[in-house]
Amino acid sequence: MEYYQQSTSDTINATNSTKEGLTSDEVQTRLQRDGYNELENKERVPTWKLFIETFKDPMVVVLLAAAGVQIIIGEIVESLIIFLVLLINSVISVVQTRKAESSLESLRDLSAPEANVMRDGVKQTIEARELVMGDLVYLEAGDYVPADGRVLESGSLKANEGMLTGESEAVEKSPEVIEEEVTLGDQRNMVFSSSLVVYGRGTFVVTGTGEETEVGKIADMLSSAEQKETPLQRNLNVFSKRLGIAILILCVLIFAVQAARIWFGDGETDTTTALINALMFSVAIAVAAIPEALQSIVTIVLSVGTNKMAKQHAIIRKLPAVETLGSTSIICTDKTGTLTQNKMTVTDYFLPLHPRESLPEDNANWDKTEQLLVQIGTLCNDSYINQDKQEVGDPTEIALIQFANEHTAGYEQIQDLYPRIAELPFDSERKLMSTVHQMDDHTLMLTKGGPDVMFDRASYVLVDGKEQTLTEDMIDRFRKANEDFSKQALRVLALGYKPLPDGTEDITNDDEQDFVLVGLTAMMDPPREEVFHSIAQAKQAGIRPIMITGDHKTTAQAIGREIGLMEEEDLAVTGKELDRMSDEELEQKLDKIAVYARVSPENKIRIVRSLQNRNAVTAMTGDGVNDAPALKQADIGIAMGSGTDVAKDASAMILTDDNFVSIVNAVQVGRTVFDNIKKSISYLFAGNLGAILTILYAVIFNLPNPFTALQLLFINLVNDSLPAIALGVEKSEPNVMKRKPRPVDEGIFDRRTMQAVLTRGILIAIAVTSSFYIGLSHSNEMGVAMAFTTLILSRTLQTFATRSNTKSAISIGLFSNKYVVGAVALGFVLYGITVLPFARDVFHIPAEFGISEWLIATSLALGAVIMMEIVKFLRYRKE
Repeated sequence: MEYYQQSTSDTINATNSTKEGLTSDEVQTRLQRDGYNELENKERVPTWKLFIETFKDPMVVVLLAAAGVQIIIGEIVESLIIFLVLLINSVISVVQTRKAESSLESLRDLSAPEANVMRDGVKQTIEARELVMGDLVYLEAGDYVPADGRVLESGSLKANEGMLTGESEAVEKSPEVIEEEVTLGDQRNMVFSSSLVVYGRGTFVVTGTGEETEVGKIADMLSSAEQKETPLQRNLNVFSKRLGIAILILCVLIFAVQAARIWFGDGETDTTTALINALMFSVAIAVAAIPEALQSIVTIVLSVGTNKMAKQHAIIRKLPAVETLGSTSIICTDKTGTLTQNKMTVTDYFLPLHPRESLPEDNANWDKTEQLLVQIGTLCNDSYINQDKQEVGDPTEIALIQFANEHTAGYEQIQDLYPRIAELPFDSERKLMSTVHQMDDHTLMLTKGGPDVMFDRASYVLVDGKEQTLTEDMIDRFRKANEDFSKQALRVLALGYKPLPDGTEDITNDDEQDFVLVGLTAMMDPPREEVFHSIAQAKQAGIRPIMITGDHKTTAQAIGREIGLMEEEDLAVTGKELDRMSDEELEQKLDKIAVYARVSPENKIRIVRSLQNRNAVTAMTGDGVNDAPALKQADIGIAMGSGTDVAKDASAMILTDDNFVSIVNAVQVGRTVFDNIKKSISYLFAGNLGAILTILYAVIFNLPNPFTALQLLFINLVNDSLPAIALGVEKSEPNVMKRKPRPVDEGIFDRRTMQAVLTRGILIAIAVTSSFYIGLSHSNEMGVAMAFTTLILSRTLQTFATRSNTKSAISIGLFSNKYVVGAVALGFVLYGITVLPFARDVFHIPAEFGISEWLIATSLALGAVIMMEIVKFLRYRKE
């Protein structure tokens, strides 16, 4: 039996405590047995070990080997550049890993520093870490609850448990036994570590400390939740292994062929020098074939995406999350504040037999019943708006004063006109609040409260400004209105008054009888206006939104249906119903469940894992400590800017405006970023493929090497960075939010990308090989110079052809991407340096290479790019 199902005396006995508290000796015994009331500090992987792990990537190994060979043969500068790029990537990786571990540290920071307890029959203040099971703890407004416990006494005690339940409304605590099995959010006779007491006072007996508290359980789930690789990380890892192996095999084969020719050749050349040159050329091929800047380029393109998202209220904490958003197929979203405004608002009201359905804009035209409806809601109210324009008080009461502000000169004017004389504060047993005011020469007690309680205690009703005896027919009208509001998941308050003798300055509970019923107000946390379009846009993009909330099922369903998240055949289940489902039953219903209500942290983890088992890329929103494990488990965790540090630390993205719309906008940016990454990668590998095919052609047909090692390294410098980065800032494709999320197992080289790489690579190879042959007709040196010129220019110009998957460079605006224009211009300038007199010998460009040779090489390069655009047009038209 759970503690909330036991009486206070049974709980004291179960924890081996007494009404005078524990003795000092007993406390020491329990400290030795159970440990301190704090979260365990798990041992972290050493930073040096994380750093070493980053160098196990196959492409990194190949690059390290190539750099090592370059050092041996004296090419120090090139090897140092490779080492620097790899070092930067490693540092970034280690920093991101350390950031991911900070969520547990934030969780430990939530614990209360001190606690007021009864020990040895004396009330005393101790460090909260010294609490043990069975301690009697006293709470007052403003205290953080230092441990989990069963409430023994409550003086209107209210605690904000939003960091555990996700709901912002404070929970009123009571020592009464709860017989049925309930979720954490409904355990009103329990208090939980790290929640905040916002009202009243109380006493509780400690039932759980440290790792045994609800926060401790979340910490355990947080440490065990899997940090999943993003689709991009998985694709790059698989691709890196395959590419590394393929390039090693290629380089070994090329070196073996050239070594065999040298060994069995005519013997006129120095064998040792020739073998070193062959080895150097093979290493140069490896460096040229592996885009060592690939990881850096991907990082930069992702960073560009983060800047775009930041402008749309989405702060990215972990770069790969940008790309993950683009492949997201399910968004698990909270309700309060994300889909709704997180602001209780009066949306409707009921006045009996009233001729008008809404209040007149000019309050001078209000009748007495309308005036009293607004006045009672404003005067029988403890909330206010402070000097900083912040709303202070209960959300339902704030809704009433905002209702007054919308329809009058301001709630303060009403309160100043009718000052409070006496009051009876709200409590959960009476479910009423009453205040006394002098109004128009009459002393009135104004009361608001639960409709059923008010109906039972009312004797009269105000109709058309006149008091009438409350008949059965009239009370039925009130009950029907209340029922209609409740079906819409609206929160209802009944408002009334009672005339008192003049001069009354005090009231008691006995006075709360024989009310005059005035009317009902109905309120809710309404949906954000922009959410309706975003839900429809998400569905059009093949993304399924699911609501996971700590609120009640009926409220969640009503909001879900209103905003279009929940279809007619969709289901809503509670956390309790979910607990009773087997994994097989959940699997069968998973596609139909659109709303999960009153869920626990364990429920959230189970939901996310079930969705991931179906290979769904899942985004999860959250703001409380209870959300942290699920945020970490999800493919992308999205924390609210107004949420806890624990949630933010466990997330990959933070919404500064807590708005679902920002998630959908971020998805669009994420899809665009991945499109651009694929464009950058296809650009890199099409150019590399063109070079490799030309080299293979020369090796197979026993032609001279078409490039020198230095030329290949220079081409890498000119073509492998700036143009690829410039492609990373391209605008979205027109259909980016009209296509389905890409499959999880779809690699970087999907069919379209592979076709583009092969087509452009082959066209570049044809142009370069043709130029090589033209040059060879003059001399070997001229052939190398022509091949070098054609390769560097065709790779530079193909940037324009790569900008769009479906449209030509002219149709999207040849100069619309200023970064591409700048990168291409810089490429031509850098190439121009190689043909200057002082650089020609270094780059093996003979003096005979002139304007006519340059024009031939440039024409071939330009012709290859034009053919790329023609092939793209024909392929897109066919599709």
